[in-house]
Amino acid sequence: MTARFNDGDPANNRGGSQHTRSGNAANNDPMFRGDFKGLIDKLDYIKALGFSAIWITPVVLNRSDYDFHGYHGYDFHRIDTRLESPGATYQDLINQAHAKGIKIYQDVVYNHSSRWGAKGLFTPTVYGVRDSQWSWLYQPQVPGREYDPMVEHQGDDPTLTPAQNALAKGRPYNGDQWSTTVPPGNTCQNWGLPTQYTSPEGFRIYNCQWPSPTSGMFPAQYYHQCWIGNWEGEDARSCWLHDDLADFNTESPAVQNYLIDVYNKFIDMGVDGFRVDTAVHIPRNTWNRRFLPALRQHATEKFGPEKAADFYVFGEVAAFVHDKWNRGSVNHSAQFFTWKERQAYDPDDVKAAIEQYNYENLLGPAGQPTSDNAFLNGNAYHAPDHSKFSGMNVIDMRMHMNFGEAANAFNNGRDSDDSYNDATYNTVYVDSHDYGPNKSTVRYAGGTDAWAENMSLMWTFRGIPTLYYGSEIEFQAGKPIDCGPTCPLATTGRAYYGDKLSGTLTTTDFGAVSSASGAVATTLSQPLVKHVQRLNQIRRAVPALQKGQYSTQGITGQMAFKRRFTEGPADSFVLVTISGPATFTGIPNGTYTDAITGDTKTVTTGSLTIPLSGKGNLRAYVLNSTVGKVGATGPYLN
Repeated sequence: MTARFNDGDPANNRGGSQHTRSGNAANNDPMFRGDFKGLIDKLDYIKALGFSAIWITPVVLNRSDYDFHGYHGYDFHRIDTRLESPGATYQDLINQAHAKGIKIYQDVVYNHSSRWGAKGLFTPTVYGVRDSQWSWLYQPQVPGREYDPMVEHQGDDPTLTPAQNALAKGRPYNGDQWSTTVPPGNTCQNWGLPTQYTSPEGFRIYNCQWPSPTSGMFPAQYYHQCWIGNWEGEDARSCWLHDDLADFNTESPAVQNYLIDVYNKFIDMGVDGFRVDTAVHIPRNTWNRRFLPALRQHATEKFGPEKAADFYVFGEVAAFVHDKWNRGSVNHSAQFFTWKERQAYDPDDVKAAIEQYNYENLLGPAGQPTSDNAFLNGNAYHAPDHSKFSGMNVIDMRMHMNFGEAANAFNNGRDSDDSYNDATYNTVYVDSHDYGPNKSTVRYAGGTDAWAENMSLMWTFRGIPTLYYGSEIEFQAGKPIDCGPTCPLATTGRAYYGDKLSGTLTTTDFGAVSSASGAVATTLSQPLVKHVQRLNQIRRAVPALQKGQYSTQGITGQMAFKRRFTEGPADSFVLVTISGPATFTGIPNGTYTDAITGDTKTVTTGSLTIPLSGKGNLRAYVLNSTVGKVGATGPYLN
């Protein structure tokens, strides 16, 4: 979360309308505190941990009451000015990250805009009551002046009289409140009439003062017209999540063209991939027919086919269940989005979305395609078949839900692997800026040993290991991840992290630090930091741990598996066991070297028993290794 990571430029800090109410003011901790300069300044810290890519929260200009997280986009063509500084623009961040060998994966939102609509597409006419409670909601429409989050006051201009403010807003003024006269061009029903609802502070809420899909405030050409009633129903893909997240009509050509143009510009800037927010709330057919081909085509035109093929897209399909298929609904399951469509639908995208939903819903789980792309054939790697791949990989929600303990994630999380197009491309994490395992609302608090064990599994098993920053020191463990403006950010999992990073740091390579001083030196000395540094070094040294297919056949052990990756003359084969002993049978004969200890074992009978103890410890015996022991013995890998 860029706004909470590290503050490089205090001049762009902004507290917003909820600064005092939230308790942030008392902590001198504005919601927008971190920025691109702060991230640029600490790229060496990220590299020191051994990471070669950063997933950052959305960067487009946001507009809402509490929008530091970036998911309330307003001007999608503009970078949020609360994140930029002279010499530290978003382009500067991309360029400097690339110079250090680090990729940028940008969080993007296709599903919704802010409640203020999307500038350049549609912005609603909003009814306003002139009192101090609501003043922050309304931006004076001064000719030649645009909404700008760098301006702290977003309500009435204090230098103008109420009548002048009314004139600037283009609305008639009638004493103590706005007139209920309907303004020209308004499409919202019952303009300005009082409702039965009040704000938390007791102020009356009026019609057309707050966004709603059913009021006519947002026309159907640009926005959907309903609330979600069934989260596993068709309406979950075509209705509003929340009143603060105006749901785009993604089947509308006008909306599609707007979003395609927006995100093509970020591809032009050189980002390396997209994390797609709320992907499940857009029909798969719309992704497969419109958005995914458009971004792939543009990336190909910009970078050429080889580099464009590496443009990594991973979607958030939030299925918080322990089912292989989300409560039996294939249309709402993560693996479903990794596949192309299997038949042609109506040329009209709205009709096609319904046809696709009904067709796949009727087939159900038993009628879905399967894949062996993640699995070894015995001990042999085989070329994966991606001919039916949609172009979107996914966050591994099954693993995430089960990561209360590593053994649960390993034993229960991989049962979906035959239903992804290729599970080796899944993004795998324990907790995030939204939830912990089992949809916990607090940052993971299983303890240091449990964290080490989770990391050992993530870094050696299939998928792409992802760490929510701060977990390397158990930052804010057990604290609520998000409570909105009802409590200070300092008490949550989104607390400011920069205090842990102050000081100097020199990094010589991924996971390698030559010198450090100050608070960052203390941070880098923590046991999980040492653990993740070495895990990254080991993963980087053993190709089978990066992209290898896996198998558990012929293996006994609690968390044990074999992996192989073959490409051209390169052939990498590894035997892994975590936290306990394992026996491997039916494996190739040869000399195996453990990347953790450097121990060498010669196999002549196709069988190898590996002794091991210590939670979080692991062994990775590599066949015909040319690297030997990787990194220094640490607190868990020993």
